[in-house]
Amino acid sequence: MACLIVLWVTIVSVGPLPALAQVLPLLEEKAQEKSDDEMALPPILVPTAPVILDGETLFQVRGVSAYPAEERARRILERIDEFGSDLSQSTQSLRLVEEKGITMIFAGDQPITGVTNADGRLEGGVEREVLARVHLKRIAEAVEAHREKRKPINILIHIAFSLLATAILASAWWGTRWVFDRLDAAIEPRYKEQVKDLKVQKVIILQAHQMWAGLRGSMHGIKAFLLFLLLYAYLNFVFRQFPWTAYIGKQLFDIILDPIRVIVRGFLSSFPSLVFLVILVVLFRYLLRFGKLIFANLAIGKVTWPGFDREWAWPTYRIFRTLVIAFGIVVGYPYIPGSTSEAFKGITIFLGLLLSLGSSSIIGNILAGYTLVYRRAFQEGDRIKVNEILGDVMERRILTTRLRSLKNEEIIVPNSEILNNHVTNYSAAAREKGLILHTTVGIGYETPWRQVEAMLIEAADRTPGLLKDPPPFVLQLALGDFCVTYELNVYCDRPYYMMELYTGLSQNILDVFNEHGVQIMTPAYMADAEQPKIVPKDQWYTPPAKPPDNMQAELSPEPEPKTSRSEKSV
Repeated sequence: MACLIVLWVTIVSVGPLPALAQVLPLLEEKAQEKSDDEMALPPILVPTAPVILDGETLFQVRGVSAYPAEERARRILERIDEFGSDLSQSTQSLRLVEEKGITMIFAGDQPITGVTNADGRLEGGVEREVLARVHLKRIAEAVEAHREKRKPINILIHIAFSLLATAILASAWWGTRWVFDRLDAAIEPRYKEQVKDLKVQKVIILQAHQMWAGLRGSMHGIKAFLLFLLLYAYLNFVFRQFPWTAYIGKQLFDIILDPIRVIVRGFLSSFPSLVFLVILVVLFRYLLRFGKLIFANLAIGKVTWPGFDREWAWPTYRIFRTLVIAFGIVVGYPYIPGSTSEAFKGITIFLGLLLSLGSSSIIGNILAGYTLVYRRAFQEGDRIKVNEILGDVMERRILTTRLRSLKNEEIIVPNSEILNNHVTNYSAAAREKGLILHTTVGIGYETPWRQVEAMLIEAADRTPGLLKDPPPFVLQLALGDFCVTYELNVYCDRPYYMMELYTGLSQNILDVFNEHGVQIMTPAYMADAEQPKIVPKDQWYTPPAKPPDNMQAELSPEPEPKTSRSEKSV
């Protein structure tokens, strides 16, 4: 603790480099008091940093906690660069100065760096003085090269080389594309028709267009690889021409190759786990195929289970498939490469949080969809009514149900809304006993109820599309203040035409009541009219209405009888 305090005070007072020169001997004296076992740290555990000038690594340096290796390397590089930029100072001015526990390298009167015994141990036990002379020689050579590369004549020469390389790249790039375009134009008309489907017995493994697409993709891949090599060679050459980018040029290969190395090493280290995952996927794939075969036979009726409806087959298969996949993920999760990393765990936690916060309505609709299936509320093609929505079921999915309204509108209703509301199914009863259509009329008390019922039954018999068995029937709903309310009930087995049947039934009721001179009452009136509110038969087809052909003669006025000439004279 006392040593650290002395180190901090010294750095603050006299600066980093002189402080390091004064403090490192103190640290070494303290270290000598320790046992050899405590000082024998593996070199790989010692943090170091390279001193790099113009892409060339001069040497490695180490540091201490208060003066890290990266900071030390950066300061040394700044001094070397400053010395190299000062053309008034020759490399002959570089000299060694021995101080207590450290050998300093000076350029004239300016310190460049210092070499300690700890630096020598880092290099395998090299003596401090020897290591300092090596560093001095390396700095002198690097500074000479540094100045040589920055001479204007050399910069102009390298610019000319770069322009020449650019012209060569453009020519090679255009030539490569031209060659492959010509090959593509020559191969397609000659060989495309000769590519046939790849079959094993009668099973098509690859179709002809897929094989041709693969062949063209291979050619495009070769072209892209050649263009990439041209671009890499160009960048590598041009970057090396200039001292400011030489480091990038020398590291370009490693920059491109390092991701590939990481991928290959990761693949090799994870190969046993990948084999396990492949076997697991194959097993579960065949399990799903076997389950699909069973449920397909249930759907078409080849296999039957007591109490299991055929329309439950595919929804049940989807549940079975989800459970199998979930079980497979649980079994294979530990073997997924990178599943134990903190990044992978963070992603899974994030996805789980999103699923829990944003999928409540989705899960509710999914559960509602399966509930509707097993409750057998309706089938595709049924006419249903949900709240005020009346339409035919076009498609029933896990999340929503698609309806087509009577106005030919497509309505998408969430399954949770259907489950939470009353559903009227007009088609379910029609398939078994027939759907009952009903309409009401109000008739005055002066008309016998037996006559009214007979007229309503006659109107039902005239309406095509209604069932004769069971026969229609009439109910008297209420004895009102001004009229009796009658309800006509008729059976039909075509609920999809219920609106047309209602229209035809209402038309025939009006016709029958008009024929018999019976007035249909409004819900309320003030007094009886002088004449009943009926339409005479000869006015049923007042223009622009046109009667059917079989009623033209019946409705046409009768011609006057012809008279003879003698009768006219008289």
